[in-house]
Amino acid sequence: MMDFIRQPWPWYFSGTMIVLIMLILIFWGKSFGFSSNLRTICSMAGAGKKVKFFDFDWKAQRWNLLFLLGSIIGGWISAQFLSNPQGMELSEATVNDLRGLGIHFKGALNPEELFSLEALADFKVWCLLLSGGLLVGFGSRYAGGCTSGHAISGLSNLQFPSLLAVIGFFIGGLLMTWLILPLIL
Repeated sequence: MMDFIRQPWPWYFSGTMIVLIMLILIFWGKSFGFSSNLRTICSMAGAGKKVKFFDFDWKAQRWNLLFLLGSIIGGWISAQFLSNPQGMELSEATVNDLRGLGIHFKGALNPEELFSLEALADFKVWCLLLSGGLLVGFGSRYAGGCTSGHAISGLSNLQFPSLLAVIGFFIGGLLMTWLILPLIL
């Protein structure tokens, strides 16, 4: 049974689960988005007294905080007990492309050149992570939601602004991958 759980599951299983979750959320009049948890946490901490954006009824978003907590716990359980010990497999072309960027694939999800304690000694890595975090934070605030909120919840509700945001996310990802990242690394 554990071998079945540890293997990569087909895309249609994940798609079916996303559809099921979205139908349940629509039934209860909720919308999904992960970045809204930051706003909720800031509001809980009292940021609404200083900044109007955080002044809202955060108790209506408690369900989303449970989703955040469940995601963290589920990720930990998956990493500790359900991971495939053999590591990931990538095509040779992808491995060569990564090598050309100075990233050596060793079977892990996150490259050690960017996501390890040793990498934190490099000022360039700090700049990449900090600027990436700022751009993602600004982008999700400017777009009125994160990729999961727009791509999953917004598109399933047939919201045109979400379609525009998702198109922008893909264009930005392609530009970063093909133009900017090779210059940085």
